[in-house]
Amino acid sequence: MVKDRVIYHELYTPEDAIAKIMKYTSINPLGVETVELPLAYGRVLAEDIYAPIDVPHFDRSTVDGYAVRAEDTFGADELNPLELRVIGSISPGMGNLPVISRGEAVEISTGAPIPSGANAVVMVEYTKRAEDRVIVYKSVVPGENIVNTGSDISAGELVLRRCTILREREIGVLAALGIRSVKVYRRPRVAVISTGDELVEPGGSIGLGMIYDINSYTIASSLASIGADPHIIGIVRDDLDSMLKVISEAEREYDVVIVSGGTSAGPTDIVYRVFREMGPPGVVVHGLKVKPGKPTVIALSRSGKLLVGLPGYPSSALMIFNIIVKPLLSRMLCLSYYEPKVKARLSVRVEGARGRRGLYPVSLVDTGEYIAAYPQSAESGAIKVLAYSDGFIVVPESVEYIPEGEIVDVTLFSSEYRPADLYIVGSHDIGIDRLLPHLGLNVKVINVGSLEGLKSASRGEADIAGVHLVDDETGEYNIPFIVKYNVKDIVVVRGYMREQGLIVARGNPYRVSGIEDIASKRLRLVNRNRGSGTRFLLDMKLKELSRKIGVAFEDLIARIEGYYYEVRTHTAVAAAIAQGKADIGLGIRVAAEIYNLDFISLGWENYDFVIPKSKLQKEPARRFLKALKSSELRVELENLKGYRVLSETGEVIWES
Repeated sequence: MVKDRVIYHELYTPEDAIAKIMKYTSINPLGVETVELPLAYGRVLAEDIYAPIDVPHFDRSTVDGYAVRAEDTFGADELNPLELRVIGSISPGMGNLPVISRGEAVEISTGAPIPSGANAVVMVEYTKRAEDRVIVYKSVVPGENIVNTGSDISAGELVLRRCTILREREIGVLAALGIRSVKVYRRPRVAVISTGDELVEPGGSIGLGMIYDINSYTIASSLASIGADPHIIGIVRDDLDSMLKVISEAEREYDVVIVSGGTSAGPTDIVYRVFREMGPPGVVVHGLKVKPGKPTVIALSRSGKLLVGLPGYPSSALMIFNIIVKPLLSRMLCLSYYEPKVKARLSVRVEGARGRRGLYPVSLVDTGEYIAAYPQSAESGAIKVLAYSDGFIVVPESVEYIPEGEIVDVTLFSSEYRPADLYIVGSHDIGIDRLLPHLGLNVKVINVGSLEGLKSASRGEADIAGVHLVDDETGEYNIPFIVKYNVKDIVVVRGYMREQGLIVARGNPYRVSGIEDIASKRLRLVNRNRGSGTRFLLDMKLKELSRKIGVAFEDLIARIEGYYYEVRTHTAVAAAIAQGKADIGLGIRVAAEIYNLDFISLGWENYDFVIPKSKLQKEPARRFLKALKSSELRVELENLKGYRVLSETGEVIWES
């Protein structure tokens, strides 16, 4: 009989057991290695991925049809068709594109680049060719059937975050960016050992009192499912010397050792004795306050490697694996866990697909009371949508639309979905990308524009809303809109300042000095999307100009070529100018710097944060505010061209 049997003197909850282990050691990723994309599936990113290019990197058509100036089609319908002169055709991959002028069109294929002068595509189904002319039976709006440069992914944008598991969607994003290899965390090599004189390898002959080894395979499979690298060592008999030899060798060769069986206080349960011999510290926890799973042993070897003894019963072993081993190994793997299928409340109305079943990617925001679904832009070929969306909703063929506030079923892209710790909804901002690594949280950023961000905060969905809305009457930022929309129970936290201005080609070939040159010099404008803070700013400046020159605002914008040419990001504005699609646009300085363009400053704007009072004292929001005030972030932001941190950054400046 083996001596020195142990009776459990202290039982721990799983949480306390993990906390005790962490007092002895910090369990972190084991190192970084570089892998090629074909070998990256299931691996965990060890670096933030910033887009080296725009995706798409040119404006392209999503349909077969005719590239046109949308203004030339206004009023066209079946009874009142319009004719345009066809000046050429464009196929995917073509260069030397024609330039479209008033009254002209170019035949275009799906995926082909949009020629200069065009801002929409009429589907071929709504046209009729007549030699060198095309008859148009349907009007189009600016941007219709076009995917703009950078509308999917913008150059310099944080696309994938460190600690992201690489699945088919993320690998597709990397490939779309031209990235061939990535840095990933090294997978922990885990030795899996089963103990017991009664065990037999599957496939062997089994006698009375014998059982097949189940745990080696279930545990190894569970390890593989979370990204570890399991190695089945095999069966070890209930002999102290044999067990000490095998486990010691495994400890030297592998990062983690998991043993099942032999952890109780019976005469042949000796795993805890082997673990004790491998210290100090040796055994840290022997006994959990759970049923089943009481005899679990957790230890650390003298070299700091994790040793875990699981119960012999397979169901017990798997349950303890999930509540003890997974949380510990997740620290080595930098993993997150996700919830399965959910119901959600639509944040905006979603249109049907007109006779077809519509599939719409959505990002989810968990308010604690309900889950809100934010539909994402899903142009043909969009990739970022797949990477950032949590799932999709289905609009049946017979449904014209699903109204805002409707409860819908969300089919998740992955069963590993889980709510974020912090939701930032609102205007796209590069400064937020710099802030995120300081939080230590699972953060979801949903870029819907300042106005929709404010509305999201008013509903209590956004934890943080980034806004920079300027009132065209007072020039004041953000607060007038809170008053206008009667937003209650929120605070406004001072953010930082960003330099806004006119972006033009390098060398400023048109000698632009101010906003009035857009109209007076008949420059081609690239505009921002409606609802964005930058669009509000441009409209305010144009209204000031209209009053100054005595022209109605509507008449002024009618004179501006490209006013209806809308893109969704600052870098998309810069890209349009760099590619010759436009002569001028309004954006932040850092976007001009990325594309080596000239920048004519129009002044500095306040980029602030709106936070519901119900979220203010919660840990994620507190971490956000702490990071916002930190000296580390101040240095990072001030290294960005056109950013300025203020003395009151991070302070509440207004509340309702």
